[in-house]
Order: sequence, then C-alpha cells, then structure tokens
Amino acid sequence: MTLEPEIRVPNGAAAIKHPIVRVREDEVARADDHVAVEEPLEIRLGGHSLAVTMRTPGDDEELVAGFLYSERVIRTADDLDVLAPYRGADGEPNAGNVINVLLKGNIDAARERLRRNFVTASSCGLCGKVTIEAIQADLPPVTADLRLPAGIFSVLERAMGRAQATFERTGGLHAAGLFDADGRLLVLREDIGRHNAVDKVVGHMLLARRLPLDRHLLMVSGRASFEIMQKALTARIPVVAAVSAPSSMAVEMAIAADMTLVGFVRGGGFNVYAGAGRIALERVLGA
Repeated sequence: MTLEPEIRVPNGAAAIKHPIVRVREDEVARADDHVAVEEPLEIRLGGHSLAVTMRTPGDDEELVAGFLYSERVIRTADDLDVLAPYRGADGEPNAGNVINVLLKGNIDAARERLRRNFVTASSCGLCGKVTIEAIQADLPPVTADLRLPAGIFSVLERAMGRAQATFERTGGLHAAGLFDADGRLLVLREDIGRHNAVDKVVGHMLLARRLPLDRHLLMVSGRASFEIMQKALTARIPVVAAVSAPSSMAVEMAIAADMTLVGFVRGGGFNVYAGAGRIALERVLGA
C-alpha cells in the first residue's frame, strides 16, 4: 500500500493578492501579485497569554503543539487537556489568532519551564556553550544507526520543491518536510517562519502520537539554525538537511548531539557538516 504524504494548503489565508507596479528593465506595468500572509498568533495557557509568534495562518493547533513540545512545556500529547481556537465574542478583533491551551499538569510549572528556556536561549551574548550544555542536560544525543545513500538528498530536494504550493505562488514561505529513511515525504508544512514550519511538522506527529522520530529525516528550506536543530533533537530526528547554509551554532549543536547535518542541498550536491558516518559516501570518495 502506498502512503500519501500529509501535504495541506494552510487552512487559513496563506496568501493574498496585492496590486503592484512591476518593473523589468525598461518595461513598467501594473499587475497583481500574491503576497504571503503574516499574522500574530497568541498562545493562551489557562486563560493567560503565554507567547505570541508571527506566523502564516493555518494548522495553528499543530504549530502550538509543536512549539510547546520543543520548548519542553509538554512531554506527550496526553499532557494536553484542551488545544482549541479561541472563538471570542462577535466582532472581537483578532479572535481567530488565538489558541487556548489547558494542561492536565501544573500550569505554573509549565510557565516556569518556558520562561527558563527563553532566558537560557536569549539572555546573553556568549550563551552558545551554555545553551548547548543546558539542552544536553535535558536531552541525550541521538542514537539512530541509519545508513543513507548519498543520492537520498536529491530525492528530498525534488520532493520538497514539488510540494511547496504556496511558495510557488508567493516566493515568500519557508517549508519543512519530514521524510522516512527511504526518502518518502510524510508531512510538509509551509510558514513565513522556518521554525514555525518545523513546529507544525513536529506538532502534527505529536498529535498523531507518532513520536519519537528516530528513523526520520527533516529537510528545511533556507538555512539551518540552532533553533531548528534543537527542535529536531527534541523530536529525536537524527538527520537534518537544508537547502542553504547552517549557522555555526547549528553545526556545534549537531556535533554535540551526534546528529547528521547537511547543507546546500541543491543540484545533486550537498555539504556534510556533522555526522557523515550515516551517509554512504564510499563510492563518492572512491573508498
């Protein structure tokens, strides 16, 4: 049986038409262009504001679930008692941009975990080593014994390109795709923020009770940041690939967590920054 990947056009307004003046060398014309939508999403925990993120509307429950999981506010889907859009009163502004969350556990403890995570990640200019050590204390390195053919990354790149419907119209959305070890696309989400796209993918798998993802690969459009590596580690994803470059902290994180990090996946080539042992490179290197 062939499994169809979970690819959805966001169920909110992901793109709108906007009148523009298009200039091409000496040619000027009026036209309509599709623009990616960016709106705030407020997360309310126990009726009180917990966080606000800028995102592309759609799959908001997945985004919130993935965010809470990657920030270690929740450990499983069973920690969630309520995860639902705030309906609000008639005419109340921005009511559609709020998600209500109730937890089965201690809400104050959850708030403190989130506050501590934010402080650890953003409180100082020299926090790289401290941040990685703090994450290592809570999350052990991955242990996946995957052995991947070098050609799998070209498969991932092509599958991602075909599935990015809203990017095709706007050129303004990032994407995150989750693949199995055979290179089959399982879930793809698009968002104005690449970290949001990852949260939506992880949140989808969390709510489907399919974590951990220790036999999977994550591919992101754009660059690979420290934050994306941390989210992948939390979900136990051993391999992260990016269309563009990784940051220095992303590389440090991958090495510390024994993750495989691949960048510049395009045109049949790629760079391996960490964890090359999971990729069968013998034929490529002539070994």
